[in-house]
Amino acid sequence: MGTFTIGETKVRPGEYHRFENAGGIPTAGATNGIVAGVIRANWGPLNKAVVFDPSTDVKAIFGKGQTEDLISAMFEEGNSKGYFVRCGTGGTFGTITLKDSATEAADVVTITAKYVGARAFTVSIRDSLTNDAKRECIIYDGTTEFEKIEFAKNADGGEAAALVAAFAASENFTAQKVADGSGALAPVTQDAFTAGTNPTVDTEAYSTALNALEPHAFNVLCVDTEDVAVHAVVHSFVKRTYAAGSYPMTVLSEKPGTDNTLDVRMQHAAAFNDAKVVYVLNGGEDTSGNKKEGYINAARIGGIIAAVPSNQSVTHYVVSGYADLAETLTNTQIEKALLSGCIVLTKNSSGQVWIEQGINTLITPSGNEDEGWKKIRRVKTRFELMQRIGDTTDALIGKINNDTDGRAAIVAAGQSVIDTMIAENKLAPGSIMSEDGANPAKGDSAWFVIAVDDIDSIEKIYLTYRFRFSAN
Repeated sequence: MGTFTIGETKVRPGEYHRFENAGGIPTAGATNGIVAGVIRANWGPLNKAVVFDPSTDVKAIFGKGQTEDLISAMFEEGNSKGYFVRCGTGGTFGTITLKDSATEAADVVTITAKYVGARAFTVSIRDSLTNDAKRECIIYDGTTEFEKIEFAKNADGGEAAALVAAFAASENFTAQKVADGSGALAPVTQDAFTAGTNPTVDTEAYSTALNALEPHAFNVLCVDTEDVAVHAVVHSFVKRTYAAGSYPMTVLSEKPGTDNTLDVRMQHAAAFNDAKVVYVLNGGEDTSGNKKEGYINAARIGGIIAAVPSNQSVTHYVVSGYADLAETLTNTQIEKALLSGCIVLTKNSSGQVWIEQGINTLITPSGNEDEGWKKIRRVKTRFELMQRIGDTTDALIGKINNDTDGRAAIVAAGQSVIDTMIAENKLAPGSIMSEDGANPAKGDSAWFVIAVDDIDSIEKIYLTYRFRFSAN
């Protein structure tokens, strides 16, 4: 005779029906192991987020010799994906002009790099080793072949035009004909480009580069500098993107110095007072005695935080590759640093370098924050819960009615995420989602409450030993 909604009582006798999706909607998974960073480089696009995975050739994209080592450090713990931006403004392009084979050689083709920067290239022009009808233009980065272009030998219209046409498909260089010349290009062996110059990098450049990351979801962001002014820009970016619906954390660090003592750095950490900001106080050394401090140390710890799932803590996590501490703290200093919201690197009983405690810079929680927001594990769990419920329920927006059935579907979708995270040992049993009784649904709006208990790790064990001289 018709349909009914949950809780409805009909006036007339008869059969009424309704249907529901017994299988529910797909439950969104965790977005984990995704990193992001801003670097300086001598090659690559400026102010554009480039997607990386662990197998991506960093040198091919961004060159070598600047701060692209941040990328490798963030992938060292096995993170699956990253977004990295080369920052800066200005700069010039490397270039070289090739000559023809005439006795009085003339300039015929100019090759120009597509990206500004001081990356050093050389070029060779030679006959093909495998095809008598072809010649080759080979561009080298040091002794490594970077790009090879084949073009017709003794081509109609001249080899200069043939080479320019062949460069049209290049992702790294452009070529422009200067003159026809004799029709043949002179052979050269690794003639050097006139090197370009790297872009200017200042605080504003970092702000611009960070904007390129805003459309992308990631777990942890790092930058390639210890500059506190840039750190302030990063903090503002993280707060802004969080307010807009993202769930970022950033890991920052500074290098020790005469004017940058432990106490000064502790003050810098405490000043953030933000669950989304992690500050690494001291660094390590690799097996060769190279210090890992400042931005590279932040990238290493940031990679750990991004990689470790939210049902695990980074407390007492051993930092592989760190053979010693670059800066050893006393017990008093360690306790002061922890109370200042610092990640501190110490050594375990086996002499391994590890993270003393997985905390962030939140010292004084606001009225809406509990003590759990001070712990990295719990922040990751809470961010993951919000991300997964948001992603899951987003599929229902505009597709269901704002009635009892529709709101029940929202609750069921959110509860499926909660139940999954309970099974993953991220939330405690009894965590629930329900309609907000204090805010009844109206129009196109509905309010819900997610009441959960996220699980912490045991980090402090108190043992009481009772000894006695005799049982009598």
